[in-house]
Amino acid sequence: MADIIQLLPEYLANQIAAGEVVQRPASAVKELLENAVDAGATQVQLIIKEAGKQLVQVVDNGTGMSATDARMSLERHATSKIRTTDDLFRIRTLGFRGEALASIAAVAQVELRTKQRGQDTGSLLLVEGSQITSQQPVACPDGTSISVKNLFFNVPARRNFLKSNAVEMRHILDEFQHVALANPQISFSLFQNDLEVFNLPAGKLSQRIVALLGNGYKEQLAQVEEVTPFISVKGYIGKPESAKKSRGDQFFFVNNRFIRSAYLNHAVLTAYEGLLPKDTHPFYVLFLELDPKTIDINVHPTKTEIKFEDEKTVYAIVRAAVKQSLGLHNMAPSLDFEGDVNFAPIQPLRLSGNEQNPFAGDFKPDALASAAARAASTPSKSEQRPSRSSEPYERQLPPRPTDQAKRELEEFYKSLQQVKVPDIEREATAIGVPVPSAAAIAAARQAEEAAQQTTPEQPATPTTGLAAPVAPLGQSEAAPFVMPAPSAASPELPLREAAPSAAPGNKVLQLHQQYLMVPVKSGVMLIDQVAARERILFEQYAQALERETSASQTLLFPRSVTFTPQDFAILREVEEPLKALGFRFSDFGKYTIAVEGIPADVPARDEKELLEGLIEQFRTHAGPVKLDRREQMARALARRVAASAAGNRLTEFEMTALVDKLFACSVPNYTPDGRRTLVLLELGELQSFFTR
Repeated sequence: MADIIQLLPEYLANQIAAGEVVQRPASAVKELLENAVDAGATQVQLIIKEAGKQLVQVVDNGTGMSATDARMSLERHATSKIRTTDDLFRIRTLGFRGEALASIAAVAQVELRTKQRGQDTGSLLLVEGSQITSQQPVACPDGTSISVKNLFFNVPARRNFLKSNAVEMRHILDEFQHVALANPQISFSLFQNDLEVFNLPAGKLSQRIVALLGNGYKEQLAQVEEVTPFISVKGYIGKPESAKKSRGDQFFFVNNRFIRSAYLNHAVLTAYEGLLPKDTHPFYVLFLELDPKTIDINVHPTKTEIKFEDEKTVYAIVRAAVKQSLGLHNMAPSLDFEGDVNFAPIQPLRLSGNEQNPFAGDFKPDALASAAARAASTPSKSEQRPSRSSEPYERQLPPRPTDQAKRELEEFYKSLQQVKVPDIEREATAIGVPVPSAAAIAAARQAEEAAQQTTPEQPATPTTGLAAPVAPLGQSEAAPFVMPAPSAASPELPLREAAPSAAPGNKVLQLHQQYLMVPVKSGVMLIDQVAARERILFEQYAQALERETSASQTLLFPRSVTFTPQDFAILREVEEPLKALGFRFSDFGKYTIAVEGIPADVPARDEKELLEGLIEQFRTHAGPVKLDRREQMARALARRVAASAAGNRLTEFEMTALVDKLFACSVPNYTPDGRRTLVLLELGELQSFFTR
């Protein structure tokens, strides 16, 4: 039998390696920027065209390479940073595997220019699909310039998996931001399609944060510094009031390498406990320095996940450092040890005699107060009798008033009977208010009695809950004011065609401002009002997106909202569905928009918070299937608006309308992401609760 195992060709092995190292243009950006930092550069320039699909170029003024090193850098497993096995446990550089340039060159057209300091000329290499097509001396400045052109030109299937330019540019901005934050001592610049996006001079970390993330952080930074023999934690955190709905501005660096760690993020959130509004995330840029022997960075191809030898200690120190910073900057809640807040003295209720008596000039409210005080100060026989020890929970009767107190109270109530009530009918006629006649009042009462005698098969007309019963002037009894039932043709209140038939005459009840209880013939139906509202809004927004038009409420004054570069890139990505939903905004400067209108059915509130929440939900959305961008935005906005109305007390009309609109939906039983909106309890289930 012939042998079947053979070595892969070099170009094919490089393409396989590129599948792990180079997933998108941002992967090439990360590797090239890290190589520039490792080369000791003080100035780094990143040039991007067509979101990296056409060109990714990194120019630095580092040490440069000789002609031999330039050629060797394109070979697999060639590196200047590792010599022995022990070096793997002392890694402090960023790129060390020796696969980055070889993998990039396998799937792109690469132009490499490099020159060492003190040399007269440099080297120029042209590589295409792992094959070096040209190498020659060239005049160039000190340092290295690497241009990656037409990424995945020889792997069309991989190129087809790339996202839109807005998505790919967002990933590039993320990688640029990580390297720029980790190295504030290096000057960075970024050009996109010949336009300057960032120009970051070398400076302090706080200056780099403000330059990258915006001037809004200038007054919101609190320094963190905790040094121990095991680990040192330094950096900045944001004040609680600067917390955002999006969680993008959170950065951990271990030995100057950006990492992602849900474990350490939990440590920071625990330190903020009790200080953050609900569903908000704090800002932080934290640098952890510890012995490289106590961590393992070679556990993930992108090196963004690491393992700690003693992660519990790291967790505790990070949490303590953040908590200490919050306390030093007076951001933690303080306790008042002077006053006893748990046992505050209760002031007795006193009636003042300064108010003018609305009934008679000689009436004194203090008479009632003094009578009550004397009645309370005179002990009764029941109070003087000691309670029996055998009955510690015996109900104590209130003290009985004395005879004198009784007389004063009787005089007080007699004075009330002498109050002259004005002639309401005469005064109403004087000011032009019509007063119903006796015949009209009698007819209204007969109509009310006839309505009460309706048969069970004829459900009574539902009241709206918006208007209280109005009494005719001058009469002690009132005919209830009933709003006409909404018509079936009204688009605002569709009928419950698919709903279980409700028991006649029963009303919808609200429980704890969270659930609605609807009696039906077969039992009781419980509805989650937030989930129901989310389903209703989702279908409304989905229909608006299909029509590509939606009603919008114009703001009295346009409001400017500034985003981080990453959030602004997402905003550009979802601009079309946002405007179809009813948002109206225009550019108003760098990473800033002027919001001119919001969807008509969205309650007016902080537009910045609303848009940030939508961007965060759009960024972190994960579902079992790939969703269309428009459907994803409809889901995000529906959940956002529905959650804002959680805990609201609803009127009877609002509860009825919510139930009607829910059962007019195409899928009333579930929210768009599969959560249940209602539960039906049969009579048998209810009876079983009492027969167990």
